[in-house]
Amino acid sequence: MEKQEEHHILSYKKLAMVLATLVVLTGITVGVSYVDLGFFNVPVALAIACIKVTFVLLFFMHLKYEGPVIYLSFISTVTFLIIMIGFTFFDVAFR
Repeated sequence: MEKQEEHHILSYKKLAMVLATLVVLTGITVGVSYVDLGFFNVPVALAIACIKVTFVLLFFMHLKYEGPVIYLSFISTVTFLIIMIGFTFFDVAFR
């Protein structure tokens, strides 16, 4: 017996809400870029970018409806990225 794929069709309302959220987060990113936060400028910008990427992955790329192996792959990738960015900050901070 062949396994049928379940299609996840999102409503235009939900997609519009995600798009509006992304536009608001982009506005926050631009606004924060004009504020001098000292050392925290880059971490705040990266945090906002990570939130935006998560919305894109979950809703526009339908990651929200995938299985646990895809979740594990996503979490592993994000963890590796955080470690690499941390190494970069550590290297730059102690030159």
